[in-house]
Amino acid sequence: MKKYKSVCKVESLTNKNNFAKTAVKVSLVSIIGNAILSIFKLFAGIIGFSHAMISDAVHSASDVFSSIIVIIGIKISSKDSDKDHPYGHERFECVAAIILSVVLIISGLFIGYTAIIEIIEGRTDIIVPSILALIAAIVSIVFKEAMYWYTRHYAKKIDSNALMADAWHHRSDSLSSIGALIGIIGARMGYPIVDKIASIIICAFILKAAIDIFKDAINKMVDRSCSVEVEQEISDCAAKQEGVIKVDLINTRMFGNRIYVDIEICADKDIPLIEAHDIATRVHNAIEGGFPKVKHVMVHVNPSKSD
Repeated sequence: MKKYKSVCKVESLTNKNNFAKTAVKVSLVSIIGNAILSIFKLFAGIIGFSHAMISDAVHSASDVFSSIIVIIGIKISSKDSDKDHPYGHERFECVAAIILSVVLIISGLFIGYTAIIEIIEGRTDIIVPSILALIAAIVSIVFKEAMYWYTRHYAKKIDSNALMADAWHHRSDSLSSIGALIGIIGARMGYPIVDKIASIIICAFILKAAIDIFKDAINKMVDRSCSVEVEQEISDCAAKQEGVIKVDLINTRMFGNRIYVDIEICADKDIPLIEAHDIATRVHNAIEGGFPKVKHVMVHVNPSKSD
């Protein structure tokens, strides 16, 4: 039993370290990429006479801030349990995801508000952008969309809300660049208003993604149970263990991206206490070993009823 616990502890620490290393690596790639892209777009916007591209450069620069939040959130959430936080720090990642979702909401509302105001005030007298601004917009779309899929891949791989929120921040920047591209093309064709219309549509996409991320993070902050399918799989796993007559009750709760399990099993009422303990140990080990997202299992043994 002690040996098993030691192995589990080592595996838990390894998974936690891999989680943090992967998230930090992806975030650092994001920071470096966004910094280079922001400088390029700012240069292209100034030289190419594109206000839309200059605004887009500022938007890309804000993504550096988002990635820094992800790193801080991941670093804190990966810390070991301590006296003040005996259940760990996983929820700090949810806090980072909530902050990023709020940043996304603000970014989306700003894009939509600016577009609506410019339509109302009839701001269509803009300088025709050069080909350089057009190229910069295309480069930005390709780069940011690639960053979205790259970050999304690792967010799903390590099940990180904060990283997924950062992925959608890349997608919002890609959509913003699409709006800038449409605006540049429209301005070159003599129809600058198409930029404003595209921005309003982009605003809706960004808000939808931000609200979904916000709701998911909140759900993981309020001890919501995991899915019915996962609970059934855990229950079936417990029921298969030697000595278990049936599973009387199972409750789960999400703690960040980890799962806590409270389960009641039924065993023969006439067996010795030591044997009942061994059965509970087998159930505990089987669940923690078979479900990597399970952080802790509490097993209670009920005696079988008399005939």
